[in-house]
Amino acid sequence: MVLAPVPLPGAQLQFDPHWLGPLEADALLSGLHRDVRWETHRIRIFGREVDSPRLSCWIGDPDARYRYSGTLFEPHPWPDALVPVRERLERTLGVAFNSVLANLYRDGSDAMGWHSDAEPELGPAPVIASISLGATRRFALKHRDDPARKLALDLPHGSLLVMSGATQRNYRHALPRTTRPTGARINLTFRRILAPAR
Repeated sequence: MVLAPVPLPGAQLQFDPHWLGPLEADALLSGLHRDVRWETHRIRIFGREVDSPRLSCWIGDPDARYRYSGTLFEPHPWPDALVPVRERLERTLGVAFNSVLANLYRDGSDAMGWHSDAEPELGPAPVIASISLGATRRFALKHRDDPARKLALDLPHGSLLVMSGATQRNYRHALPRTTRPTGARINLTFRRILAPAR
Protein backbone atom coordinates (compact mmCIF):
# COMPACT_ATOMS: atom_id res chain seq x y z
CA MET A 1 0.00 0.00 0.00
CA VAL A 2 1.99 2.94 -1.35
CA LEU A 3 0.88 6.37 -2.50
CA ALA A 4 2.50 6.89 -5.90
CA PRO A 5 2.70 10.22 -7.77
CA VAL A 6 0.44 10.64 -10.80
CA PRO A 7 2.10 12.79 -13.49
CA LEU A 8 -0.04 15.75 -14.56
CA PRO A 9 1.53 19.17 -15.27
CA GLY A 10 0.41 21.84 -12.82
CA ALA A 11 -1.14 19.33 -10.42
CA GLN A 12 0.05 17.37 -7.41
CA LEU A 13 -1.63 13.97 -7.32
CA GLN A 14 -0.91 10.77 -5.41
CA PHE A 15 -2.79 7.50 -5.84
CA ASP A 16 -2.99 4.12 -4.14
CA PRO A 17 -5.59 1.77 -5.68
CA HIS A 18 -5.45 -0.53 -2.62
CA TRP A 19 -5.10 1.87 0.33
CA LEU A 20 -7.77 -0.07 2.23
CA GLY A 21 -7.73 -3.86 2.17
CA PRO A 22 -10.83 -5.61 0.76
CA LEU A 23 -12.29 -6.63 4.15
CA GLU A 24 -11.65 -3.19 5.67
CA ALA A 25 -13.19 -1.47 2.64
CA ASP A 26 -16.22 -3.81 2.71
CA ALA A 27 -16.83 -3.11 6.41
CA LEU A 28 -16.52 0.66 5.94
CA LEU A 29 -18.89 0.65 2.95
CA SER A 30 -21.50 -1.32 4.89
CA GLY A 31 -21.16 0.86 8.00
CA LEU A 32 -21.49 4.12 6.10
CA HIS A 33 -24.52 2.90 4.16
CA ARG A 34 -26.15 2.14 7.50
CA ASP A 35 -25.00 5.01 9.75
CA VAL A 36 -24.66 8.15 7.62
CA ARG A 37 -27.64 10.52 7.43
CA TRP A 38 -27.83 10.73 3.63
CA GLU A 39 -29.49 13.86 2.24
CA THR A 40 -30.31 15.39 -1.12
CA HIS A 41 -28.42 18.68 -1.17
CA ARG A 42 -29.74 21.62 -3.15
CA ILE A 43 -27.19 23.28 -5.44
CA ARG A 44 -27.29 26.40 -7.59
CA ILE A 45 -26.67 25.95 -11.33
CA PHE A 46 -26.96 28.86 -13.73
CA GLY A 47 -28.91 30.88 -11.17
CA ARG A 48 -31.48 28.25 -10.20
CA GLU A 49 -31.58 25.69 -7.41
CA VAL A 50 -31.78 22.00 -8.30
CA ASP A 51 -31.35 18.70 -6.48
CA SER A 52 -27.79 17.42 -6.51
CA PRO A 53 -27.56 14.20 -8.59
CA ARG A 54 -26.32 12.11 -5.63
CA LEU A 55 -26.91 11.78 -1.89
CA SER A 56 -24.51 13.55 0.47
CA CYS A 57 -23.65 14.28 4.07
CA TRP A 58 -21.30 16.95 5.43
CA ILE A 59 -19.44 15.54 8.46
CA GLY A 60 -16.90 17.21 10.71
CA ASP A 61 -15.82 18.88 13.91
CA PRO A 62 -18.41 21.30 15.34
CA ASP A 63 -16.77 24.43 13.88
CA ALA A 64 -16.18 22.98 10.39
CA ARG A 65 -18.95 24.94 8.68
CA TYR A 66 -18.74 25.00 4.89
CA ARG A 67 -20.44 27.09 2.23
CA TYR A 68 -21.00 25.49 -1.16
CA SER A 69 -23.17 26.65 -4.05
CA GLY A 70 -24.80 29.30 -1.88
CA THR A 71 -25.71 26.93 0.96
CA LEU A 72 -24.15 26.88 4.43
CA PHE A 73 -23.57 23.35 5.69
CA GLU A 74 -23.36 22.64 9.42
CA PRO A 75 -21.42 19.42 10.04
CA HIS A 76 -22.97 16.19 11.26
CA PRO A 77 -20.95 14.38 13.97
CA TRP A 78 -18.29 11.86 12.94
CA PRO A 79 -19.69 8.30 12.63
CA ASP A 80 -17.67 5.76 14.61
CA ALA A 81 -16.59 4.01 11.40
CA LEU A 82 -14.78 7.12 10.14
CA VAL A 83 -12.71 7.85 13.26
CA PRO A 84 -9.92 5.30 12.58
CA VAL A 85 -9.89 6.21 8.87
CA ARG A 86 -9.42 9.88 9.74
CA GLU A 87 -6.60 9.04 12.16
CA ARG A 88 -4.83 6.84 9.60
CA LEU A 89 -5.08 9.53 6.91
CA GLU A 90 -3.67 12.13 9.28
CA ARG A 91 -0.69 9.86 10.08
CA THR A 92 -0.13 9.08 6.40
CA LEU A 93 -0.38 12.64 5.05
CA GLY A 94 0.57 14.78 8.04
CA VAL A 95 -2.64 16.81 7.71
CA ALA A 96 -5.15 17.41 10.53
CA PHE A 97 -8.44 16.85 8.70
CA ASN A 98 -11.48 18.32 10.45
CA SER A 99 -14.20 17.44 7.93
CA VAL A 100 -15.29 15.06 5.20
CA LEU A 101 -17.91 15.24 2.48
CA ALA A 102 -19.54 11.84 2.01
CA ASN A 103 -21.26 11.26 -1.34
CA LEU A 104 -23.41 8.27 -2.26
CA TYR A 105 -23.71 7.55 -5.99
CA ARG A 106 -26.59 5.10 -6.21
CA ASP A 107 -25.93 3.99 -9.80
CA GLY A 108 -24.35 5.24 -13.02
CA SER A 109 -26.88 8.05 -13.45
CA ASP A 110 -25.65 9.75 -10.26
CA ALA A 111 -22.72 12.02 -11.05
CA MET A 112 -20.66 15.08 -10.18
CA GLY A 113 -20.21 17.92 -12.67
CA TRP A 114 -17.04 19.88 -13.43
CA HIS A 115 -15.83 21.92 -10.46
CA SER A 116 -12.85 22.68 -8.23
CA ASP A 117 -12.66 22.42 -4.45
CA ALA A 118 -11.55 26.03 -4.24
CA GLU A 119 -13.84 27.57 -1.62
CA PRO A 120 -12.14 30.23 0.55
CA GLU A 121 -12.57 28.10 3.70
CA LEU A 122 -10.11 25.55 2.27
CA GLY A 123 -7.21 27.96 1.75
CA PRO A 124 -5.07 28.52 -1.37
CA ALA A 125 -3.55 25.01 -1.64
CA PRO A 126 -5.90 22.50 0.02
CA VAL A 127 -5.12 18.84 0.55
CA ILE A 128 -8.13 16.77 -0.54
CA ALA A 129 -7.93 13.08 0.35
CA SER A 130 -10.52 11.05 -1.58
CA ILE A 131 -11.40 7.48 -0.61
CA SER A 132 -13.61 5.42 -2.95
CA LEU A 133 -15.78 2.50 -1.83
CA GLY A 134 -18.04 0.20 -3.82
CA ALA A 135 -18.37 0.27 -7.59
CA THR A 136 -15.41 1.48 -9.66
CA ARG A 137 -16.11 4.82 -11.34
CA ARG A 138 -14.03 6.97 -13.68
CA PHE A 139 -12.73 10.27 -12.27
CA ALA A 140 -11.73 12.98 -14.76
CA LEU A 141 -9.58 16.10 -14.48
CA LYS A 142 -9.08 18.86 -17.06
CA HIS A 143 -7.00 22.02 -16.99
CA ARG A 144 -8.87 25.29 -16.68
CA ASP A 145 -6.99 26.97 -19.56
CA ASP A 146 -5.45 24.15 -21.60
CA PRO A 147 -7.97 21.41 -22.56
CA ALA A 148 -5.11 19.22 -23.84
CA ARG A 149 -4.06 18.72 -20.22
CA LYS A 150 -6.46 16.11 -18.91
CA LEU A 151 -6.49 12.83 -17.07
CA ALA A 152 -8.97 10.05 -16.35
CA LEU A 153 -8.51 7.58 -13.49
CA ASP A 154 -10.60 4.56 -12.55
CA LEU A 155 -11.12 4.67 -8.77
CA PRO A 156 -11.67 1.14 -7.40
CA HIS A 157 -13.01 -0.08 -4.05
CA GLY A 158 -10.62 0.92 -1.24
CA SER A 159 -8.56 3.37 -3.31
CA LEU A 160 -7.12 6.70 -2.12
CA LEU A 161 -6.50 9.71 -4.38
CA VAL A 162 -4.82 12.78 -2.87
CA MET A 163 -5.02 16.17 -4.61
CA SER A 164 -2.84 18.96 -3.22
CA GLY A 165 -0.63 21.91 -4.16
CA ALA A 166 -2.00 23.94 -7.07
CA THR A 167 -4.35 21.18 -8.31
CA GLN A 168 -7.57 23.01 -7.40
CA ARG A 169 -6.32 26.32 -8.85
CA ASN A 170 -5.32 24.77 -12.17
CA TYR A 171 -7.79 21.93 -12.70
CA ARG A 172 -11.47 21.07 -12.52
CA HIS A 173 -12.63 17.53 -11.85
CA ALA A 174 -15.79 15.50 -12.38
CA LEU A 175 -17.35 12.07 -11.97
CA PRO A 176 -19.21 11.62 -15.27
CA ARG A 177 -22.41 9.63 -15.71
CA THR A 178 -22.12 6.20 -17.24
CA THR A 179 -24.63 4.04 -19.11
CA ARG A 180 -22.77 0.89 -18.13
CA PRO A 181 -24.50 -1.15 -15.41
CA THR A 182 -22.82 -0.19 -12.15
CA GLY A 183 -23.54 -0.59 -8.47
CA ALA A 184 -23.49 1.96 -5.67
CA ARG A 185 -20.36 3.91 -4.77
CA ILE A 186 -19.49 5.97 -1.70
CA ASN A 187 -16.81 8.63 -1.97
CA LEU A 188 -15.25 10.36 1.04
CA THR A 189 -13.34 13.61 0.46
CA PHE A 190 -11.48 14.58 3.61
CA ARG A 191 -10.65 18.29 3.96
CA ARG A 192 -9.34 20.84 6.43
CA ILE A 193 -11.53 23.90 6.93
CA LEU A 194 -9.16 26.76 7.81
CA ALA A 195 -11.71 29.52 8.39
CA PRO A 196 -15.28 28.32 9.08
CA ALA A 197 -17.95 29.87 6.87
CA ARG A 198 -20.51 32.25 8.40
